[in-house]
Amino acid sequence: MLPDERQGYCPWVSCCDNAHDVLSLPFPFHRFMIGITLIVLADLWPIYLAVHASGPNYYDQSRPSPMHGKPGLSSGSLSNASPARMAVSSSTSNAFRGGTPSQAPRVVPISCLNPYQNKWTIRARVTNKTSIKTWSNPRGEGRLFSIDLTDEGGEIRATAFTDQCDKFHSLIELNKVYFISRATLKAANKQFTSLKNDYEMTFNSDTTVVPCEGPEAAGLPGVSYAFTPISDLAAKNKDTLIDVLGVCSSVEEPSKVMIKSSNRETTKREVQLVDQSNASVKLTIWGEDAEAFDGSGCPVLAVKGARVSDFNGCSLSLLRSSLMVTNPQLPEAFRLRGWFDREGHAMDVLSISNQRGGVMTGPDSWKTLAQAKLENLGHGEKADYYSVKATVLFIKKDNCLYQACTQGDCRKKVLDLGNGMYRCEKCDRENTSFVHRMILQVNIADYTDSQWVTCFQETAEIILGQTTAHIGELRNSDEQAFDDIFQNANFVSLIFRLRVKLENFHDESRIKATVVEATPIDHTVYARQLIDRIRALN
Repeated sequence: MLPDERQGYCPWVSCCDNAHDVLSLPFPFHRFMIGITLIVLADLWPIYLAVHASGPNYYDQSRPSPMHGKPGLSSGSLSNASPARMAVSSSTSNAFRGGTPSQAPRVVPISCLNPYQNKWTIRARVTNKTSIKTWSNPRGEGRLFSIDLTDEGGEIRATAFTDQCDKFHSLIELNKVYFISRATLKAANKQFTSLKNDYEMTFNSDTTVVPCEGPEAAGLPGVSYAFTPISDLAAKNKDTLIDVLGVCSSVEEPSKVMIKSSNRETTKREVQLVDQSNASVKLTIWGEDAEAFDGSGCPVLAVKGARVSDFNGCSLSLLRSSLMVTNPQLPEAFRLRGWFDREGHAMDVLSISNQRGGVMTGPDSWKTLAQAKLENLGHGEKADYYSVKATVLFIKKDNCLYQACTQGDCRKKVLDLGNGMYRCEKCDRENTSFVHRMILQVNIADYTDSQWVTCFQETAEIILGQTTAHIGELRNSDEQAFDDIFQNANFVSLIFRLRVKLENFHDESRIKATVVEATPIDHTVYARQLIDRIRALN
């Protein structure tokens, strides 16, 4: 029996001469003392049970302490620690570091986590793991990686920075199950995650991650998806994160591009996805994933957390945190594969993205110039896109060329210093040469109306039939040949893909039309479009 268990002993009574002194105190004070005593007993009761549950070996100081090696705690300080405090530390160590089964942690569902609780343990499967990313800003630099965790009732993202990144990245494996506790919870940034959770997790110096094996691990689910049909993507707001399932119907070769925000070069690859909604969309893959991607055999792709973009109509882009699975073992994927093999591969589908080397399919994407104006295309929050067969009437050749920076994908105009050097303010450097870039203002017309459009270098070269470098050389060496190039481009008919958006210029609102793509007329495809438009009239 512990000293404090003597019959009739009360710590508050010991402070007085006898029990009569306590009872003689004013009634409110007496009630206050009893309340304090009950609170203290309630806090000490679990510790009391832990002490007695440890048995006679509990007081054996020869046993290695779970607190050994902790900063600021020496062996001498451990010997002076109270038995109750040491018992709690021992039970905690067993629970989170592979101790006895009787001390297994109490698991909390992910759906029940919130920032107002700090004593919790989750058991979750790692369904996605990113590579290590380095970051640098005026406050410093560091490293980070993220994982997506899933249990029976929810999912959450966890991120480890710098020290925790170095500690956990090699320990945590994809598709494995872990007990995780003592991480920090905060409101989730929905701009970077599509997981259905209002909170996200950050690892700290107290975070523990312990593998979970056996039946408990086998019963946890894998990745959960909320697929959006491709035909519905055009109605999604820009930068929305969505899940999509589609067959990779075509693949482009990887290309190198310069990321302007970080001034670094990376690889990108564009693929076309199609599904049973009879629609297709362009998906951009970046970095090492783009280089390693194999689209042979038209695989089924399940993408979680792709970002919606309004570039070239509606397109998708993979983020660093996105997950892409090839030929997933899902019922939806099996049904999609069966549809594509039976009929989907031979169908004409509506593309909601711009396609290089062809025209958009589907009657709704085709307009005349008069129709586009009558329907007020471009007056909404998002830009509108449509295809039109039109003829070039006139091209402004004055000031169509400018001298641009030679560094990667910069394309900014350089300043001629007059000493044989050209300075780029964006790159903050001087070069001995420059490259010509071209922007054309072109007037096009169909049988209903005419429209001034802007053509950037790629589409301008298609219209003129010459490279920008060659045109730049002729402007300085052969003015007649230079003029002939522009004259020969007049009255040529092409299929134009236009982007229209209402913009403000000098306090005046007007529609700006930009040529996204200009292609020669494929009369077979164009005739099919005319047939579809005639059928649509009925």
